[in-house]
Amino acid sequence: MTSERIVDLLRHGQPGQTVEVRGWIRTARQLKEFTFVEVNDGSCLKGIQVVLGQDLADYEAIAKQLDTGAAIAIAGSLVESPAKGQRVELQAATVEIVGGADPKQYPLQKKRHSFEFLRTIAHLRPRTNSIGAVMRVRNAAATAIHDFFQERGFLWVHTPIITASDCEGAGELFTVTNLNLEKLAQSQKAPDFEQDFFGKRAYLTVSGQLEAEIMALAFSNVYTFGPTFRAENSNTSRHLAEFWMVEPEMAFCDLGGDMDLAEAFLKFVFQRVSDRCSEDLEFFNQRIDSEVLNRVETILSNDFERVSYTDAIALLEKADRRFDYPVAWGIDLQSEHERYLAEEHFRKPLIVYDYPREIKAFYMRLNDDQKTVAAMDVLAPGIGEIIGGSQREERLDVLKQRLAEANLPEENYWWYLDLRRYGSVPHAGFGLGFERLVQFITGMGNIRDVIPFPRTPQNAEF
Repeated sequence: MTSERIVDLLRHGQPGQTVEVRGWIRTARQLKEFTFVEVNDGSCLKGIQVVLGQDLADYEAIAKQLDTGAAIAIAGSLVESPAKGQRVELQAATVEIVGGADPKQYPLQKKRHSFEFLRTIAHLRPRTNSIGAVMRVRNAAATAIHDFFQERGFLWVHTPIITASDCEGAGELFTVTNLNLEKLAQSQKAPDFEQDFFGKRAYLTVSGQLEAEIMALAFSNVYTFGPTFRAENSNTSRHLAEFWMVEPEMAFCDLGGDMDLAEAFLKFVFQRVSDRCSEDLEFFNQRIDSEVLNRVETILSNDFERVSYTDAIALLEKADRRFDYPVAWGIDLQSEHERYLAEEHFRKPLIVYDYPREIKAFYMRLNDDQKTVAAMDVLAPGIGEIIGGSQREERLDVLKQRLAEANLPEENYWWYLDLRRYGSVPHAGFGLGFERLVQFITGMGNIRDVIPFPRTPQNAEF
């Protein structure tokens, strides 16, 4: 008999139906004549209640092995459930203990565990309600991202994880090397990267944008969705060393089109997650953050406000509150500034555009005022910046000037400059940190709890 997904049985199963379920025991409660077992297979938040009667073969021996965490396969018939909150339950006919779990050692019991503790047992934490719900939302969001772009004719491209360029110019990159580090340490010599595997210094990528631009100037609309890395020594609730990025790139597109796509993108993903993970979102709203459902509604029901950086600074200067970071034209907006604008002033998502050239990357298109670039950030209540993007600089002479200002040698970007020599067109794109999106949707307070196996300073366990 083929096993059924518990989510399907709870939604569509009919009394009298003969089924088999396989999963892990969440709880077991033994009474005089019956034993009630909750079994969960990860397909939904709730498990299915299974009733074991004493007429079951080997009832006494089986009952002794019904420990939390044990893997179990149960065949039987669905019956109407007399209990509140559930439509059907499973009357067991046969029970197989597939894999036992010692109750004295199994670390997950029927109680709330701190997220800090759960990170120390990341191999078991997916079995908890909270992390299980996160992973289902993560899955729904990821499939929604692909659907959004595929339905619009975008090509999914796989950009390199190993790169020789620093896209962001921040210098916080992991070096990839095949040199013998022990010999280098003993010799006390500087590494000669010309003798390394790639013949030059190589890094783990912080972004696939530059390569996505190559593909966009052949296929018009493309997107990347893959792992990126940043060697920022930050032990905060907002930073990971390894994370996933979504980066669309569109040829024949200006900043306005970029902003339009970003807004449509967020609305699509939120709607899809709301449709497919309503039970999980309600759980987050009850247990994690009471604003989760309000944020979903805010995203879906509002047009995003659009305001220039200059006007945003003016609003912050007039704000009847004191910021930890002083406000003046030319500053990089801090989280407190972004959240004030989204949560207190506009009370909905907004897009800030046309930032000062000095605080943005070299590839962003220089505006006619020579002071600002065609950059944009999407700011949302509850998290601040969620998307950052720009129209790219398509003019060869201006791009060379911007590289010089950033002290980046032209020879390292020869191919990037070639794109401006051969069939250059206006083009634009944006980047979204996938974990930040999942954190925003779920209300989880720490980004380490929205990725299966977080990579952070001094931590590469599991």
